[in-house]
Amino acid sequence: MEVTLQQLTKQFGSKTALNGVTLKWEEGVQGLLGPNGAGKTTLMRLLATLLSPTSGSATIDGVPLKEKHAIRELIGYLPQEFSFYPGMTVVEALDYLAILSGLDAAARRKKKINELLEAVNLENHRKTKVKALSGGMKRRLGIAQAMIHEPKLLIVDEPTAGLDPEERLRFRQLLAGFSANRVVLLSTHVAEDIESSCREVTVLTKGSVPFQGSVAQLAEQARGKVWAAEMDSSEWHMANQSFNIVSAVAKGSRMSVRLLSDSPPLPGAEAAEPTMEDGYLCLVKAGGSLQ
Repeated sequence: MEVTLQQLTKQFGSKTALNGVTLKWEEGVQGLLGPNGAGKTTLMRLLATLLSPTSGSATIDGVPLKEKHAIRELIGYLPQEFSFYPGMTVVEALDYLAILSGLDAAARRKKKINELLEAVNLENHRKTKVKALSGGMKRRLGIAQAMIHEPKLLIVDEPTAGLDPEERLRFRQLLAGFSANRVVLLSTHVAEDIESSCREVTVLTKGSVPFQGSVAQLAEQARGKVWAAEMDSSEWHMANQSFNIVSAVAKGSRMSVRLLSDSPPLPGAEAAEPTMEDGYLCLVKAGGSLQ
């Protein structure tokens, strides 16, 4: 099972949302990172056949993207914004969506729904109406509906939004188990989700892919460009205006700061070990210069 893209391009009038993207995703959890406006949602909607490409091609498990009916049998999709019929109970909603997904046998649907409700920790809310669910519960219900027909490609957009730490851990374990012999495309801004779950990371920025590789390889993109320094409030104010700040932690009256720069940004700044987030930030900075 693999997903391949060849020179995939999508234009909206004069705007190019995706610009000749060529890549391959193999079995496992694949992370997708990029700033707002990078083209992530466009890419996911193309794979879900909700949009058609302007040019280029893609295949999912060897099936061309243009064969929409066959593709929709292969994919599950959880967008960032979604909704259910509010008057249905959790079980009714999943049963209805399972029927729409082609699961005709009632016994098979019941078994699958029970398994998923346990997996997403909603077994005690079977008869709760959708409109009465919290935001986090609706998110978990969305995860269940995307997995109900056991798709070959599962596309999830910011799936852990609204979930507490314990639920995020459960979700990552769920994805890891589900990804056997499948591709799971995980679009998220939560670094912990990427570091804990993903076999590879793809960075998308300005409609193009500057990086695809492991979490460790992404961190290496920032090697020699991460600096740590301590400063007082006046120095912090100046640095915040002049440099790319990764993080800042108050230590009494001083600040412990991590910065991105091609060269030592301040007297006394020391080179720091890069993280995945550092590598990502280096890649998305326009022009390639960090200072």
